[in-house]
Amino acid sequence: MTEADIARAILDENSFMTLATADASGTPWACPVWFATEDYHTLYWVSPPSARHSRNLAARPTVSIVVFDSTVRPNEGQAVYLMATAAQVPEADLERELAVYSRVSVRAGLGEWGLERVSGDARLRLYRATVTEHYILDPESPVETRIPVSP
Repeated sequence: MTEADIARAILDENSFMTLATADASGTPWACPVWFATEDYHTLYWVSPPSARHSRNLAARPTVSIVVFDSTVRPNEGQAVYLMATAAQVPEADLERELAVYSRVSVRAGLGEWGLERVSGDARLRLYRATVTEHYILDPESPVETRIPVSP
């Protein structure tokens, strides 16, 4: 299995990512969110705009993300580490990009998402992270060494 295969498998087999943001003064904040992706380069999630991580994105759109299998024993797992730029999906892109989120949600047995759930008076909005860098842990290294991959 190649490093790219490892990264794709982790992103395909896990439902939650840890999203790390920072506010305008640089105070960090991390939180788990359910995510959807079809191309490994754009990740989507829904959140209230009032959530701390959503407010942080408005001030600082650069984020880091980790997707990992939390069911394995320590030192037996693998993760994908991502650098990205994130923001609320603009209204002009909402229908097309919500369709991606909805398809993944349906495949996961979580139901379909329509525009009424993320626009107007709805509590949630759709967000996207556009990934600029992907890394995994080097499977050959006895110490934590991240290697760049392109899934």
